[in-house]
Amino acid sequence: MRIPKHIGIIPDGNRRWALNKGLNKQEGYVNGLDPGLKLFKLCKNLGVKEMTYYGFTMDNTKRPSIQTKAFTKACIKAVKMLSKEDASLLVIGNTDSPKFPKELIPYTKRKTFGSGEMKVNFLVNYGWKWDLNNTSKDKSKSIINALKSNDISRVDLIIRWGGRRRLSGFLPVQSVYSDFYVVNDYWPDFKPEHFYDAIKWYDNQDITLGG
Repeated sequence: MRIPKHIGIIPDGNRRWALNKGLNKQEGYVNGLDPGLKLFKLCKNLGVKEMTYYGFTMDNTKRPSIQTKAFTKACIKAVKMLSKEDASLLVIGNTDSPKFPKELIPYTKRKTFGSGEMKVNFLVNYGWKWDLNNTSKDKSKSIINALKSNDISRVDLIIRWGGRRRLSGFLPVQSVYSDFYVVNDYWPDFKPEHFYDAIKWYDNQDITLGG
C-alpha cells in the first residue's frame, strides 16, 4: 500500500458537534484534543513522515471572543500534548498579531522532542495571504523558499472532517497537488476507520503530479 509522506488535517465540525450535543459552540474545541493525539499515533505507526494540523486562522479570530479564547486554549494544549511525543514540532502563524498565543512562541522554531521521528506542523493564527506576503518581494528566492511556511513540505493527502469540501486557505502552495478526502463526521467524533478509509482511498488514486 502506498503511504502518503505528508498528510494535512483540517479538523472541522467542533462547533456543530457541540450544538448537536446540547452544548455551547465553544465547548466543542476541547473535545478535539484526544482525536488529534490518536491520529498522530496512527500516522506515526503507519510510517507517515510529516503531518500538518490546521489549528485556527486569522479569519477565525473574528468569531465571538468566548469562542476565540476556547480554540486558542485548545491549540495551546494540543501543541503541549504533542511536545510529549516523538515529534519534530513547528508552529506556524502570524506572531506579530496579538491573537497569536504567547505560550506558543517557543515552538515557532522547530523543536525536537523524543526521537523526533515525525515532523508535525501546527498552523496557529495562520493566514494564506500572510504566508505568501514575501513571495512577490524577494525575486531572488523561489516561491517555496519565500514562504513563511517554507519548512513545510508538499502535502500529499489532505483529510477534512465535518463534511465541507473546501481548503479554507490551508497551505495553498504546498497543497497544489494534494488529494483531498472528506469525512462527513465531525472532528470530535473521530474514529480510526476515518483515517484508514482515507489511506485506502489514497492508495487507489492516480498520482501523476501533472506528468
